Amino acid sequence: MRKLLYLLVIVLSLSACRDSGDGTEETQEEERFFNYQKMPKKLAINSVATPIMDEWAEFQELSSKYELLYKAKNEEDLQKAIADHIQKEKLLAKGTYPELFDKLQIKSRQRVLKTYMIKVKAAILSKNDTAEPTKEMIESYNALRHQFNIIVNNPLDKKLILNEE
Repeated sequence: MRKLLYLLVIVLSLSACRDSGDGTEETQEEERFFNYQKMPKKLAINSVATPIMDEWAEFQELSSKYELLYKAKNEEDLQKAIADHIQKEKLLAKGTYPELFDKLQIKSRQRVLKTYMIKVKAAILSKNDTAEPTKEMIESYNALRHQFNIIVNNPLDKKLILNEE
């Protein structure tokens, strides 16, 4: 009788351990799943900067690709969108900037954006969580757009300030 009791305890403990393992796998899969529609929204550009931005073809192409991020439903969609983003960012970096936006403030934020794009691509390739890097990338894109607004709204001319004559 004792042997039967010991055998029953061992079988129950093994089955209990197996059941708890299945629950953790489901929660890990739920944590890995991420809804890209919950990302920060694109920052609006000032009405003064809009006509300049409309004429800047390279930036318009990059901006249009951001809509793909909000339509991404899985890792494969995100991977395609990031590949397009990186390609368009390279074209933007090589292209000509409008005179008003040909400044280091814009180029530095663009470099930060490129860094976050590469970070998202690395997260996809290494099969890590892509939620946080994608959020950071969109925030850096919004910082770039915000810098356009700051430049347009800044009425001070540095040449007049630095010229003492």
